[in-house]
Amino acid sequence: MTQIITTISEMRAQVHAWRNAGECVGLVPTMGYLHEGHKSLIERSVADNDRTVVSVFVNPTQFGPNEDLESYPRDLDRDVALVTHAGADVVFHPEPEEMYFPDRSTTVHVEGLGNELCGKSRPIHFDGVCLVVSKLLNITTPDRAYFGQKDAQQLLIVRRMVRDLSIGTDIVGCPIVREPDGLAKSSRNTYLSPAERAAAVVLSRSLACGRAVVESGERSAEAVRAAIRAELATEPLAEPEYVEVVDTNTVSPVDVIAGEVLVAIAVRIGTTRLIDNFFFDPAA
Repeated sequence: MTQIITTISEMRAQVHAWRNAGECVGLVPTMGYLHEGHKSLIERSVADNDRTVVSVFVNPTQFGPNEDLESYPRDLDRDVALVTHAGADVVFHPEPEEMYFPDRSTTVHVEGLGNELCGKSRPIHFDGVCLVVSKLLNITTPDRAYFGQKDAQQLLIVRRMVRDLSIGTDIVGCPIVREPDGLAKSSRNTYLSPAERAAAVVLSRSLACGRAVVESGERSAEAVRAAIRAELATEPLAEPEYVEVVDTNTVSPVDVIAGEVLVAIAVRIGTTRLIDNFFFDPAA
């Protein structure tokens, strides 16, 4: 059975013991309610490292007012069962009071990269992500930390933060895991009604249209966006928040695809906000 650790001091002591034994450590940061996408990250860490820590922590600092902090799905027993099956050693499950002092005054902000895409509608989100990830990296001092590509903007921002702060952890991005019909795995998929779940497939379908355009040789970002928007428009329940093609270094929109880009969308299906994306490099 995977060990459950709830305090920072005990987590640090466990990592110290592993280090003294000459073992390397992987970290998979999560907010719990784990699915096959998380499992793929855990299995990658287990394959790459002697020991793997999976954090299960619904981080309050990355939720804005009127977001789904209180309703965010939680099931620790289910999470521990999945983590155990995937072969990880520890679930780090602290309470918010363990992670944050009541009078905390420190923030972690990555300038620029959080201004576009999800940052427009969730202005405090990435500061909260950077704060909790920096704390988790400091507590567990992993050799490698694993993040899913579905949250691509988060992956790019965490990589920049780790680079800028000279944190000695390799940030490993892992492919999106999808349902058989193409919908990207997400804890928020549980919010969808049956009709909304059927409609949500339009996200991956629209991105496939965009990918086909760019892989045909088209280098106009607007042409790619137009193809995606046209497919999204075929689904009455889909309300696009953004359809963008951005530079992976700056996360700023581009007009012409000349280097690696992230093609990303955010769409509301009913009250549920879903995201999906793909990377494209014309030189690859």
